[in-house]
Amino acid sequence: MPQTASISRTASLPVSVTEEYINENGHNQRIDNFFLKRFKNVPKSHLYQLIRSGQVRVNGKRIDASYRLQSGDLLRIPPIKVLDNKVQQQSVIASNRFFAFTIIYEDDALLVIDKPGGMAVHGGSGVSFGVIEQLRAQNPSWKFLELVHRLDRETSGVLLLAKKRSALVELHRQIREGLIEKHYLAMVKGTWCNARQHVKLALDKFLTATGERRVAVAENRGDGDKSKYAHTIFTLRKVWKNYSLLDAEIKTGRTHQIRVHLAYLGYPIIGDDKYGDFELNKQLAKTGMSGSKKLSRMFLHAHSLQFIHPLSSEPIELQSSLSNDLQNFIDNLD
Repeated sequence: MPQTASISRTASLPVSVTEEYINENGHNQRIDNFFLKRFKNVPKSHLYQLIRSGQVRVNGKRIDASYRLQSGDLLRIPPIKVLDNKVQQQSVIASNRFFAFTIIYEDDALLVIDKPGGMAVHGGSGVSFGVIEQLRAQNPSWKFLELVHRLDRETSGVLLLAKKRSALVELHRQIREGLIEKHYLAMVKGTWCNARQHVKLALDKFLTATGERRVAVAENRGDGDKSKYAHTIFTLRKVWKNYSLLDAEIKTGRTHQIRVHLAYLGYPIIGDDKYGDFELNKQLAKTGMSGSKKLSRMFLHAHSLQFIHPLSSEPIELQSSLSNDLQNFIDNLD
């Protein structure tokens, strides 16, 4: 007989098909968020594959990842077979592969670290142990630790995590209402002309023929389509003969927003392996250009974060200096 579904705890992995009714705790939750919260040890990519393939069903029907659950819905949960997180954790501990994260800020409610480039924030897409899994394994006494927001694997800089559920809920409210201010530093190909430029170009997600996730500017969409609307403010910081350093403030938090906006405008971020100038990236990774130091990753850095402390209501402003590889690239340009 179907059970009543709740999202208040991390569920064990089902070994056979199960069916559960959604109660008020799951009402109006997106189906993808429901699964991500319920099965925290399962790679995100695997959960999305289960939804896309139709193995997850609601009231006997296929749904997409944006479907919002309603009280009384009958949810079909397929078997989920992945390596248990405890096994992964023991493997990492045994091999002493913990990373010593630089802590920018910490108190009872928050943890802010300086994420290195090249490290995924969570497991999935071929990564079994990301930042969040590392931090949980390093701090087994912590009862709660969740990402407040995400950074792309190659992006370095300020990453905010919550150590209390109440803090997470409040910070997510601030994100929804546009109260958190995020600034990134991006080095782009070409000479940027405007001192300050607002870019409002809606975005669409799609999958390539090989199943990789990509984002593109959605033509003929704009302010009226709030589900796709994306707004970035670019401020010129410095310009060289072939490159420009920009401050990018994101007013919306769309996937790959800064990268796609800049590539569409003809100023791709150097080192960007999805939307960049691939020939230039290859040359930079091999020998550098114009006397510059080699660059083996994308030049995108989460520079600063401003928000209201979720418990004390005090304003918080945190910054991260450019990592050595990115700063060395600038120094050589200079």
